[in-house]
Amino acid sequence: MDLFKKYEDLQLRDTIVKVDLNAIAENMRLIKEMCGPDVAVMPVIKANGYGHGAVGIAPTLMESGAAYLAVATLTEALELRQAYPDYPIFILGHTPDRLMDIVVEQNFVQTLADLSQAKSLSAAAVRAGKTAVAHLKVDTGFHRLGIYDEEELFEMTQQPGLEIEGIFSHLALTNDEENLKQYDLLVAMIEKLEARGCSFKYKHIADSISLVDYPEYRMNMVRPGALIFGLRGFHKGFLPVECCITFESRITQIHEIKAGEGVGYDYLWRAPQDTRVGTMPFGYADGYPRNMRDKGYVTIHGVKCAVLGVICMDQVVVDLTDVPQAKVGDVGVIYGSGENQMTIQEACELASTNKNEIVARILSRPPRVYVK
Repeated sequence: MDLFKKYEDLQLRDTIVKVDLNAIAENMRLIKEMCGPDVAVMPVIKANGYGHGAVGIAPTLMESGAAYLAVATLTEALELRQAYPDYPIFILGHTPDRLMDIVVEQNFVQTLADLSQAKSLSAAAVRAGKTAVAHLKVDTGFHRLGIYDEEELFEMTQQPGLEIEGIFSHLALTNDEENLKQYDLLVAMIEKLEARGCSFKYKHIADSISLVDYPEYRMNMVRPGALIFGLRGFHKGFLPVECCITFESRITQIHEIKAGEGVGYDYLWRAPQDTRVGTMPFGYADGYPRNMRDKGYVTIHGVKCAVLGVICMDQVVVDLTDVPQAKVGDVGVIYGSGENQMTIQEACELASTNKNEIVARILSRPPRVYVK
């Protein structure tokens, strides 16, 4: 018996992640409208859809005209394939040679970063009597994945059983000069390969930031990730995308503590006066940054309630001094976009990281609730 199926109509935790599917659909519409009808949009939903739940948001992206659902790893691709047997799925990252048979069997589109990989995928395709679809990764200076060798790239296109559908690279986004250098290197390599008879349906280099800030680099495919979820990273252009995630929990217990009493491990916070505090069932095992101590807050009844003491694996304690009406069961917003709520942007600044990490680190433990 599938126990989760049995209890699927019940909210099994008081800590949940709400995802606004209408906002995702609208963000996709804005992206497609900005890029125009001749540019394919391949949403990147790696890292469990940047914490939003890849399987849960996929239908909205499909309905919005996603050319592919792109992920980073084979395991992420398999999770999507199990849920959506027929939709095109693109693996952006490295797949070990020994696993190429799975890529072929499940009809994934694979990134090829060198000749060895191409030969492994080719052999798997020949064994299966199928044609495997792939895109070449060109290293234009990021030096993460890919090569910049005309002969090797050309030989990759000549392997039996392969359809090299596309070719791409990734900008380091260092500055305008370096971005142009990388773009020009990709275009130059494409021209060299096309002069030798190669043909590529898709050419792409633009991610969320560059598709907004550098329209001249959109080519005929873009790869928005954070932008789909309303996480704004652009600086020159503008797109009115909206954040679609709300991370919330509920008060499970309230304590009246005396002046001088401590809270949590090592009593690193002690009450300066008699204080009313509330316990909430979320912690760093849910992806809440542990370094939010003495900086974080939860919004309860529209009031910012400071997080007190060391953040535990599963629980935090908040100051209820300014919300005397608070009671057990009341909702507190951890991240949101309403009045007095901590935005993802504020969270990343307080935790000294970036927006993508804040949402991607929200683990699968809090159930996702999809609102449409």
